Amino acid sequence: MPEDSPLIQSLRTAVEAAPGDVPLRLHLAELLLAEGRQDAAVAETAVALQHAPGDEQVRALMMRAMSGPAATSGEQTPAPAPRAPASDVPAPRAPAPGPRTGFDWRAAADQVGDVLPPRFVEPPLTSDGSGDPGDADAWDVSGPDAPGTIRLADVGGMREVKERLEAAFLAPMRNPELRKLYGKSLRGGLLLYGPPGCGKTFIARAIAGELGAGFLSVSVNDVLDMWIGNSERNMHEIFQTARRRAPCVIFLDELDALGAKRGRTQHSGLRNTVNQLLTELDGIDSAANEGVFVLAATNVPWDVDIALRRPGRLDRTLLVLPPDAQAREAILRYHLRERPVENVDLGKLVKATEGLSGADLAHVCEAAAETALLDSARTGTVRMIGMKDLLGAAKQTVPSSEPWFATARNVAMYANDGGTYDDLITYLKKKRKL
Repeated sequence: MPEDSPLIQSLRTAVEAAPGDVPLRLHLAELLLAEGRQDAAVAETAVALQHAPGDEQVRALMMRAMSGPAATSGEQTPAPAPRAPASDVPAPRAPAPGPRTGFDWRAAADQVGDVLPPRFVEPPLTSDGSGDPGDADAWDVSGPDAPGTIRLADVGGMREVKERLEAAFLAPMRNPELRKLYGKSLRGGLLLYGPPGCGKTFIARAIAGELGAGFLSVSVNDVLDMWIGNSERNMHEIFQTARRRAPCVIFLDELDALGAKRGRTQHSGLRNTVNQLLTELDGIDSAANEGVFVLAATNVPWDVDIALRRPGRLDRTLLVLPPDAQAREAILRYHLRERPVENVDLGKLVKATEGLSGADLAHVCEAAAETALLDSARTGTVRMIGMKDLLGAAKQTVPSSEPWFATARNVAMYANDGGTYDDLITYLKKKRKL
């Protein structure tokens, strides 16, 4: 490439400072054309066309640069003609030039290609190389090998819950030959219910890890939308993503908000969302949801639409109660693992925290740590967290599940149609709450 003259260098600097100055850029293009540098002149004129696509002077210079012979170095280059004022009469267009022999069109295209923007937007390629954006997942799915994946062995205690999960849900999935022999479909729905803070979400993640399946967590904020039709479309996209990523576990958190009883819902949008959820649970055809496992959690199962719990949908229920002694020990050990503790008798602490939920136990550890921290700040001497701090915090913590059991007791006594809440009645009798 020939070296720019001082005048052209000055003009380039001025054009870079004022890229929208069309006359200045045209003057630079004229000088480049006068030196026989048609390719550079074409590039500068193309930029001018971007700023003034209807300017006849710019278009005429582009045709000269691409088709006309360059001026020799000994000839005087006429200055650009002054731009005529706008009028209603369009200026006559120059005749279209014929093809110029010996011109490197490919080089000109490469030179202008990074100046002119693309005419069309190409769809982005997905992970599998296809260009259809409709195939891309609209929701994030945690894979079975993702960091933080847990299994039922990571759930402390809750032996009865694990045994019921194994018998009613996991065993058929782990034995494909027996499942095929007995005609068991690779699909299913399970509703987890119980007081808040007792680990329903944690158990759902453990089930996904146990199945070696992806995990897609869905809350009411992910689905409901203020615009008509968007909530139903969101629900459909969630299930479509799970079907593409099968085996996959869809976890519907706070099902009472997503699938509330339609008879009590005044807003038509919420009723339509429940209808869409019912449609997705049934699947488009018999094999549509093969490999898609639907888990749902709620604190108030009596507010869930009855149609969601009929056979073939969320037809199995599991009561998740406050953690037992073994589970409480595991939870306390977890929340104290990185705190400065000494002489902590976990056995005694487990007995003192009976009836507390997992969230309550986390609060006990937090409150004990706060007591030790404030004491250290007050005395100026750092001390460890001891049993006195933990027992004091446990004594001051009221079980957060008590209001839930007060409501559940009335439901179990007067609305136990079909034995839905038999497990709850058994627990209430065992704890002498009924």
